[in-house]
Amino acid sequence: MEHKLFIDGQWVDGGSLLEVTNKYTGEAFAAVPQARREEVDAALAAAARAAPVMAELPAYRRYEILSRAAALIAERREDFARTIATEAGKALKYARIEVDRAVGTFTFAAEEAKRLHGETIPLDAIPSGEGYFGYYVRRPVGVIVGISPFNFPLNLVAHKVAPALAAGNTMVLKPASWTPVTAVLLCQVLDEAGLPPGALNLIVGPGGTVGEWLVTDPRVAKVTLTGSVPVGRQILAMAGIKKVTLELGNTGPVIVAPDADLEYAARRCAVGAYYNSGQVCISVQRIYVERPAYAGFTESFVKASQAMVVGDPLDDRVDVGPMIDEKEARRIEGWVAEARDGGAKVLTGGSRQGAVYSPTVLTEVDAAMKVVAEEAFAPIASVIACDDFDEALRQADDTIYGLQVSVFTRDLERVFRAVRRLNFGGVIVNDSPAFRADHMPYGGNRQSGLGREGVRFAMEDMTNIQMVAIRTAW
Repeated sequence: MEHKLFIDGQWVDGGSLLEVTNKYTGEAFAAVPQARREEVDAALAAAARAAPVMAELPAYRRYEILSRAAALIAERREDFARTIATEAGKALKYARIEVDRAVGTFTFAAEEAKRLHGETIPLDAIPSGEGYFGYYVRRPVGVIVGISPFNFPLNLVAHKVAPALAAGNTMVLKPASWTPVTAVLLCQVLDEAGLPPGALNLIVGPGGTVGEWLVTDPRVAKVTLTGSVPVGRQILAMAGIKKVTLELGNTGPVIVAPDADLEYAARRCAVGAYYNSGQVCISVQRIYVERPAYAGFTESFVKASQAMVVGDPLDDRVDVGPMIDEKEARRIEGWVAEARDGGAKVLTGGSRQGAVYSPTVLTEVDAAMKVVAEEAFAPIASVIACDDFDEALRQADDTIYGLQVSVFTRDLERVFRAVRRLNFGGVIVNDSPAFRADHMPYGGNRQSGLGREGVRFAMEDMTNIQMVAIRTAW
């Protein structure tokens, strides 16, 4: 099926067609036009024209539009889920969960549209402020560019679009070229929900051209990206004086204490390591287990890994589908081979068929190996023995990344010690680092990014504070 770009409330043609493939079969199932410079300019111009319209749109209208969008996504749940499973290779059971989460994200945004507010400032707290009344309000920044990844083609788009609209902004959205069709369906929903023309514009194309044109344009007030660290650095270098939010990489550390429920921890780590073929920035990758629990946990984790059903993501029974591209599967195959050559053991998995890489458990790894030190973004996890809890904390924190980390323990003292010691944006206790509720603040420290998502927290960074000081007596 051939789709179009969405600019200024109209579906329009563009340049050369980009084929979108079924990631399991490799067959093309849809096509979208790639934007040329003229479509990018038209999208930015439409967003700039619509910016004052959205800024003046009453909160109750923003609430109504976003609520209607949530209802329409829920009505079309199966269509969205099957599109995600086809173009992203995500198992259908998890694609359905992604759709449900996107409904929640839009619902949260609708509610937050009615709660965006400022506060009074007691200017007379100093003598020079006597006789003044002060308050601030939050104003939308204007035109926002949203650049979204392939791994959550609906909900991570929702985390950019929904808060931007809730705060009264406009957006030019560039979804991943691997997975643009889900974004087309979302634009259809928002158009039907009554969004003003130009408030959301959809363009598709390479980051090296389309992305650069968007990021460097002076009409853009903010850029929000979910992607890799190298791309994040490029955007910071190019953007100039703009607000920038970056949600980047991680190496998913987990700490398992001896008092944890080891079978439960193993099951949760297996889901966290392998759902969406490990292509999640908070997926489980490094598991540090205190020695008294090491053998028991490892045995349970291998069993949980072997229980994963691998195959066609459109099959309801499947847990693990293909990676986004065979090149990515070959990359992780090479990383595992390199680890084996360095002395690591593969307890299960380690095989590839086309773009499908089997759930893989490694032990006896070295901290310098790619499978430990770099973001794998693949269905692999390493189990590493530690002498004690403090050593596990040290190794988990020994990384350039800092998105989310998890700790399995029943001991509150250990929990609070971990919270103090670990330099991560999120510490998850008794679940995997892949846990995320869509209204919580979410983002990384260190090289994992800048700023926070989570609807209310994203809206704060999608607005500017405007201070008002009124002299009431002179």
